[in-house]
Amino acid sequence: MRNKLSVRNTMVDLLGHARYEVLPTPSTEDKILEHVPVERGITITASPTKGLDATFALAESLSARGYAVVPHLAARMVTGRAELAEICERLTGHGITRVFVPGGDAEPAGDYPDALTLLEDLKELGSPFSHVGITGYPESHPTITDDMTIQAMWDKRRYATHVVSNLTFDPGVIAGWLNRMRTRGITMPLLLGMPGPVERTKLLAMATRIGVGESTKFLVKHKGTFARLAAPGGFTGEKFLEQCAPALGKPGALVEGLHVFTFNQIAETEAWRTAMVDRLTARVG
Repeated sequence: MRNKLSVRNTMVDLLGHARYEVLPTPSTEDKILEHVPVERGITITASPTKGLDATFALAESLSARGYAVVPHLAARMVTGRAELAEICERLTGHGITRVFVPGGDAEPAGDYPDALTLLEDLKELGSPFSHVGITGYPESHPTITDDMTIQAMWDKRRYATHVVSNLTFDPGVIAGWLNRMRTRGITMPLLLGMPGPVERTKLLAMATRIGVGESTKFLVKHKGTFARLAAPGGFTGEKFLEQCAPALGKPGALVEGLHVFTFNQIAETEAWRTAMVDRLTARVG
């Protein structure tokens, strides 16, 4: 009984500290304003097709509305320190204090072949952002070995404030990966990446694109998961979070919240989160 209560408490706490990742499309802002309370953090992706300006423009507009925004500052999309300085001045001028720094999917536009080189320049520019997130890879990255991804987090620890894990569908991966991180001495807080409710084919297509092929294989082998994805409302993630919770709630795990990949199913994601909190708190009560 105590274990069940601990799992529920961990889930409620993480859901209360969940932020949503969105894509900067023309309808995104209206969806957020209509469905997401202002206290919910919003992180905004960057893509080579849309360019960084779309990311920053949405971040600035939402920040003006009172949201805590986290624009993605994709390293390979920035030409060099001069442009980086302009970006810093632009974002901080709009009161934005948080960024997420991935390497990005683009070919390097200039001086930054990876996230670390940009992070080093951010420090040289006076560390203008109080919160700087970097990527963690619970599963194998398509082009980087597992040892290298752990080493990369270690190398970035002097420049970042927290880690955001890439999407995974396999709760069994999380405990081992967390242990490897902490054993290696990576003590930054973690936001666990997980999918919100999304239609099955869209979820699998996006998973393949962002390089979580092992999770796709996992789904193929677990037909029950496919059945849940196919059901009305799509993948809710409640069982996933419940199975992850024992590892996430351990002392020293330092998991401070969730990073929910919405795939722009914004209204559905907020409804899913609040409904889950209501169910869990009702059980506890």
